[in-house]
Parts: sequence; structure tokens; C-alpha cells
Amino acid sequence: MLSRVAVVLNDKLAMFEFGVVCEVFGLDRTADGLPGFDFRVCGAEPGTPLRSTTPGVTVTPEYGLDELVHADLVAIPAFPFTLGHTYQAGVVEAVRAAADAGAIVLTVCSGAFLAGAAGLLDGRKCTTHWRYVEQLAQRYPDATVDPDVLFVDEGNLITSAGTAAGIDACLHLVRREIGTAAANGIARRMVVPPQRDGGQRQFIEQPIPECHSAGLSTTLSWLAENLAHPHTVDELAARSNMSTRTFARRFAAETGTTPVKWLTAQRVLFAKHLLEATDLPLERVADRSGFGSGALLRHHFQRQVGIAPTEYRRRFGAAS
Repeated sequence: MLSRVAVVLNDKLAMFEFGVVCEVFGLDRTADGLPGFDFRVCGAEPGTPLRSTTPGVTVTPEYGLDELVHADLVAIPAFPFTLGHTYQAGVVEAVRAAADAGAIVLTVCSGAFLAGAAGLLDGRKCTTHWRYVEQLAQRYPDATVDPDVLFVDEGNLITSAGTAAGIDACLHLVRREIGTAAANGIARRMVVPPQRDGGQRQFIEQPIPECHSAGLSTTLSWLAENLAHPHTVDELAARSNMSTRTFARRFAAETGTTPVKWLTAQRVLFAKHLLEATDLPLERVADRSGFGSGALLRHHFQRQVGIAPTEYRRRFGAAS
């Protein structure tokens, strides 16, 4: 049973991510028939204020790190993770000892880097904020970092993506350990959906690969302005004054992808813009972005963004 929850703090903690854990596990909602938790905020120096990333705001942990080893759940909010930023004395060791003692470890956003420092990511799947997935993968190469999901459940390790994805991870853990009714009840009090569909791909701005070749650059600029028309690799090669084979090789070297994948990605990006900024019917969005049919648009959009076009418009459209 999930009953004793310890939050481990470090200097320069992120307030929202800390607040997420407090909101799910730290508030007494037993009067509403919801589960109560023995909630403890822990730090290397109990009673000493810790700075947050919000100017002028500090948080003072009441308990020491020795509480972590007795917890059912150790929650890790977000902290800076850049090289040169260090964890306070004993923090990494305390998290590792708690995990060894059987505690579930849950991280929010960049809290995954502390779990990595404790050796908890090696050989396991995990995630973090989409802006940090490359750094996490580089620093902990034995981990498998998934950049698309809202959270990853590895049993006694749950890692979540940026900020609000921590809510999804916490509610998932409550649902897993205590039951759907408890998770739904907490979500209702928080006025959030008990479960969200899709992953963090829907929030990622996909950059257009830069191209430094004069011939290719001209072709790609023209292509980006003519997405609605059908195109073939042979046609694009001829426009670039290259053979098809040379064009494909140069294209991959310059952009890191194939012409077909590049074109599909740009069409999805343009479709996202139309869904956000216009009320065009889905078939018109498909025509103008070059997919030709709503079915083809839905297929590629779902694969690249993680949710359906209609759901994307509902969430991000100008009228939403």
C-alpha cells in the first residue's frame, strides 16, 4: 500500500513540479473519502531554506534525508542538471538507499537526472522534458530515453516528462497502487483529467532541418511553398540539376533524412498551422497541406504528433 511519501529537495528546486507532488500526495482529502498520505518534505539540512528557481521564493524542508529509506514513495521534483550544478551532500546516496530498500521512485521533469545520478536509469526506459531528452541520453547512455511519452512506468521507477506531465505520472501511480476511484477523486479535486491521451510530441516544435547547399536550399524553399502539389524524387532531382541518386545522397547528407520523410514532416507542420489558425474543414486542411485526403492526413498526423488532427485542433486551435 502506498502510504508514506517523501519528497527529496535540492537547492534551486522548481516550484511547479514540487507543487504537483504536494497537490497529489500532500493535501489531506480524507474528509472526501480519498486516501491520506504520510507526506514528508526532506532535505540535506532540515530547517534550512532552499532556494527555488522562482526569484524570492524559498522552501524549508522539515525532515532530513534519513526519512527517504522508510518511504513507500520517493518523489523527485525538477532541479537544474547542467554540468557544474551539484546535488547537496548525501542527496544522491539517500535516493539510491531508498530505492535499494524497496521504495518507488517517481521523477518529474529534470528530476530524472537525479535518478540517473543514483544509478536508477541504467538498463531501463525513462523520459524527461522533451528539451532535455538528448542531454539525459548522453549523460546516461545505458538508459533508453523515450522522447514522446508523458511518463514511463518501470515498476519501482516512474519518470515523467515536463511540468504538467508530472500530474499524469502521479495520478497513474495512485491508480496503479490504490485504484481508479482514488485517482479519479484526486483528479476531480484538482480539476484535471484523470488520464490524458497522446504524448509530449504534440507540444514539440519540430525544426526544419537547415540546408547549406545552394542547389538544395533553392529546391527546398520552393517545395515548402508548394506543399499542396504532388512531388516525386525524380522531379525534385531534376529541379536541383542532379541525378536522382545524387540528389537522394546529398539530401540525406544535408538534412539527415530522406526527401519523402522531409516532405511529410513539412506537410504535417503546415497542417498543424492550419488547424491552429483556421476553421477549415479537415478535408480542406488535407488538400492545402498536400495529403489529398483526410484519411491520409489523419494517418501521418497521428504518427508524427501522437494525437488525431481533430483533437489537436480542440487543444490548440484559436477558438479553444
